[in-house]
Amino acid sequence: MDTDERRREILEIARRDGSVEVTALATKLSVAKETVRRDLHALEEHGLVRRTHGGAYPVESAGYETTLAVRTTRLVPQKSRIAAAAADLIGDAETVFIDEGFTPQLVAEALPRDRPLTVVTASLAVANGLADADKIAVLLLGGRVRGGTFATVDHWATRMLADFVIDLAFVGANGISREYGLTTPDPAVSEVKAQAMRSSRRKVFAGIHTKFGAVSFCRFADVGDFETIVTDVGLPSAEAQRYSLLGPQVIRV
Repeated sequence: MDTDERRREILEIARRDGSVEVTALATKLSVAKETVRRDLHALEEHGLVRRTHGGAYPVESAGYETTLAVRTTRLVPQKSRIAAAAADLIGDAETVFIDEGFTPQLVAEALPRDRPLTVVTASLAVANGLADADKIAVLLLGGRVRGGTFATVDHWATRMLADFVIDLAFVGANGISREYGLTTPDPAVSEVKAQAMRSSRRKVFAGIHTKFGAVSFCRFADVGDFETIVTDVGLPSAEAQRYSLLGPQVIRV
């Protein structure tokens, strides 16, 4: 196995398993740990993985995106804390947009049920979870349903969104960086997110610390477009401060 083949194998394992460890890879591939570290460094330089202490995890891109089912199994306690803190920011909003994705789904579950709300969403999971809430009216955007995330996209969804003026949007992303803003792998998803940003007065990003510094294919917003960013304490305080200098309040929970 030459260098390119080995790096493709490492990337395939990372995408299949969700992460890789240097020691395990060295054993599996019968190479030195330092060789694996060099391979991971090269893959990181190409934006395909993010390094961690002792390993790496894959970055979502135009050619790779995790499914909603996978997202429901990773870092769930942190995502639940983020969602609860984000939902607390609702204020006096009467109309709310909830994005697709697992963390936004948790935000929807944390919304108050004792007051009238209208929730607009592209997520079938969010709509299903709120459908029996007596005081919440759910508007599900029409369109093509993406199998991996069970969310609607394309012009039906964006046209419907364009007719609304929404008080508050809870938005997710596959990556957020100070240089490139918020990104997602699929152009159709990016269009829905961009229209939600245009249609909403206030915007809150809720996402796990592993999203920070990651860059995907389609850019749909700037960091400064958001009123608040909610993440977990896995994002270092110094880095949170750098994001806050671009405009939003950054909350770490």
